[in-house]
Amino acid sequence: MNDRAGGLKMRTKQYALRIIKLTQALPQNTVGWAISKQLIRSGTSVGANYRAVCRSRSVADFVSKLGIVIEEADESAFWLELIIESGLMKEELILPLLEETNEIISIMVSSSKTIKTNNSKTVQNGNSKI
Repeated sequence: MNDRAGGLKMRTKQYALRIIKLTQALPQNTVGWAISKQLIRSGTSVGANYRAVCRSRSVADFVSKLGIVIEEADESAFWLELIIESGLMKEELILPLLEETNEIISIMVSSSKTIKTNNSKTVQNGNSKI
């Protein structure tokens, strides 16, 4: 595993831990519980699915699994935005985590685009290993 992948593994795990702490601080009512369940599922899934990306067996597998990470991170952003916009918690408490979410999305989208571009060039040159 390269340093970048190892760094992203740690970063997405820390992200999951921050999500857990946030959900524990949500109001203990019907709305808080509903959002908490959704956010804990999508937010912790980012790190778990990134680990699966690191074990990809092909470019297609890598791109597919990375797509799942992007979807889960985007869903997490939705729930964080909802927490802010509904007034469940103060915006200044949620914004740093929302910014981290958007950074993770940007990194994963960039990685996906890069691998697709590089793979396309390889296939065009007739050097595909897939």
